[in-house]
Amino acid sequence: MKNTKKRSDCPVSSSLDIWGDKWSLLIVRDLMFAKQCTYGDFLKSDEKIATNILASRLQTLEENKIITKSDHPESKAKVLYKLTQKGIDLLPLMIEINLWAEKYYDLPADRKAMLKEVKKDKEKFIKTATKDLKKSSS
Repeated sequence: MKNTKKRSDCPVSSSLDIWGDKWSLLIVRDLMFAKQCTYGDFLKSDEKIATNILASRLQTLEENKIITKSDHPESKAKVLYKLTQKGIDLLPLMIEINLWAEKYYDLPADRKAMLKEVKKDKEKFIKTATKDLKKSSS
């Protein structure tokens, strides 16, 4: 792992040093729902990430083994980004962030539908989603 300068030994602070900025979590979000993305796919997100920030966050996430990149099967000019097991392990956290947001914000219909499934059996949902993410990362 990249020798990220830690502010403290607090586990929350140490974790935030790697994935705690909004852009990194949005990259992780996109990979969780799309399963794999190209650089261009990230640029198309509604949040409109700047290219220099995207490049920096992708590099940090890769250096910290949250994501990996591989050759694109259809284009030598592109690479595919996927979550590693370490990245997939962020799924429960992402679910909790979505549940918190549902409590305080009006969410899109597709996200509400997903959270309805989560609420039926959170553990089963996470287990199934984790399995699906592992398949796509192989």
